[in-house]
Amino acid sequence: MQALIFDVDGTLADTESAHLHAFNAAFAEAGLDWHWDEALYSRLLAVAGGKERMLHYWRIADPQEAEGSGVSRVIDTVHAIKTRHYAARVRNGGLPLRPGIVRLIDEAADASIPVAIATTTTPANLDALLQGPFGTDWRSRFAAICDASTTQKKKPAPDVYLDVLRQLGLPGAACMAFEDSANGLRAARAALIPTVVTPTAYTSQDSFDGALAVLPHLGDPHTPIPSGTAGERPAWVDLDTLRRWHRNALNEAAAV
Repeated sequence: MQALIFDVDGTLADTESAHLHAFNAAFAEAGLDWHWDEALYSRLLAVAGGKERMLHYWRIADPQEAEGSGVSRVIDTVHAIKTRHYAARVRNGGLPLRPGIVRLIDEAADASIPVAIATTTTPANLDALLQGPFGTDWRSRFAAICDASTTQKKKPAPDVYLDVLRQLGLPGAACMAFEDSANGLRAARAALIPTVVTPTAYTSQDSFDGALAVLPHLGDPHTPIPSGTAGERPAWVDLDTLRRWHRNALNEAAAV
């Protein structure tokens, strides 16, 4: 196992409620009579990318209007407003990272294992989320960062993972990915990366066939993985655990 690759939204932090609040605030500010509740937003998360999600919804809510000439401009404007609201909500540690994330990234750094990011979110959202826990130079913690500004095709296409692998100079099988959704899992597995999934309330009903492990979170000594949900899993996932799972996954693949 030569690198760890993390998704962001839902994986590094449980961001979706903050995104939902920001979308609704942006709709109101822009004068749109849209309001997404949690049930609707859970379904819309099947569409990767905020702009793509808005266009998908618009085509359902008003198909004729969604084909108008000014739709792209409106979506760009509303998405920019949404990004501002999201950043204000999570900046300066307003949204904590999920259990085990900081610890595992620190363990990887101590072991000289590169850590990377593969996400469909924007650079502005990354800055807002990660400056709190890692400081203004948070980018120095990651050997590769691919996001919505660097990769055009969204998950479940594997492009963002393939871009990260090129930057790392590694094959997918040499890495471990961390995701929270079926779309993310499909993207990582299409890049041949063994993947650990930690769903959120918004993605808990997704199918995670092919995941190396599905856990409520990665755990910490003070926030262990709940007993009964992890089976034979440890109370928290550390590098030794990941190495063992990764080795077993490669052995199983070789035996097929």
